[in-house]
Amino acid sequence: MSRRASAFRIDASPEENLVAVRALVKRFPVKGGFFSAEGQEVHAVDGVDLEVRRGETLGLVGESGCGKSTLARLILRLERPTSGQVFFEGTDVSTVRPSQMKSLRRRMQIIFQDPYSSLNPRRTVRQIIGEPLVIHRIGTREERRKKVLSLMDEVGLRPEHLDRYPHEFSGGQRQRIGIARALALQPSLIVADEPVSALDVSIRSQVINLLEDLQEKYGLTYIFISHDLSVVELISDRVAVMYLGKIVEIAAKEDLYGAPLHPYTEALLSAVPVPDPEARRKRILLEGDVPSPIDPPLGCHFHPRCWLRVPICSVIEPPLKDMGRGHKAACHVRAPDTAAFALFQERS
Repeated sequence: MSRRASAFRIDASPEENLVAVRALVKRFPVKGGFFSAEGQEVHAVDGVDLEVRRGETLGLVGESGCGKSTLARLILRLERPTSGQVFFEGTDVSTVRPSQMKSLRRRMQIIFQDPYSSLNPRRTVRQIIGEPLVIHRIGTREERRKKVLSLMDEVGLRPEHLDRYPHEFSGGQRQRIGIARALALQPSLIVADEPVSALDVSIRSQVINLLEDLQEKYGLTYIFISHDLSVVELISDRVAVMYLGKIVEIAAKEDLYGAPLHPYTEALLSAVPVPDPEARRKRILLEGDVPSPIDPPLGCHFHPRCWLRVPICSVIEPPLKDMGRGHKAACHVRAPDTAAFALFQERS
């Protein structure tokens, strides 16, 4: 279990949101080829509304290809949105000039999934961790050296590692280097994109504990992306579930894991191994394959695979409705919306 208890109020005010995403859309054009037509687009992120509160860890889960990493890159403005807005500390990062973006980048950082490919193999630990300080012209050479040593100590690396190269470290140590680099500019937001998926199981808990310690010490806000629901439950305060570019459910982790509303969330949780050889969990097997993001289904994107589907599901897209305690779900059956049903009656 996580060493820290969730202490976030359900009725958080807008001022408590570090990040606010509004109607965010990202579509990638598909180049014409032998099997594809011109003008097609991949609907990577398809109308997402989301808030991330100061000091919390928001878990972002879903199958591979559902848009988790693209959403994170849009928040950091590593990608530009097709439409919609991303507010960070009240500033719309999708419209700011490059000169303004440089100062914003000091307050938002990322920890990448692969701790080897995300580090320059030709640079030493001193250069990798110190590079953000050089780019932003922070301190003298000696001050930067002391800062790098301090960051190394924070993440559990020894001073003799200072002039070694990435290939001389284990996977867990390389990820600690990536964490130290992300901390160098004292950010308020860190996006952790599958930070432990490439590590041995025995090392994962150490890295998760390190992230929790750093969050408590520096008041960090995390967006923690993973497909491992057990890890997300361990570290998160709230959890958002994505499917085919959309947020289909979001809630405090106790509510989402204890009483999921969306059928997709229920199916994902049924696949999580239970650490008890005597326990048995009913597995929900979804029918069919994930629809193509180039041509997503009308209505609810999940309806072709859903065992609860009703006629409205294939016609009207369900809104993300709050069912109480901040538990939101986009499902016509589990979270019915009066306006959606009225629109369906008009079209019938």
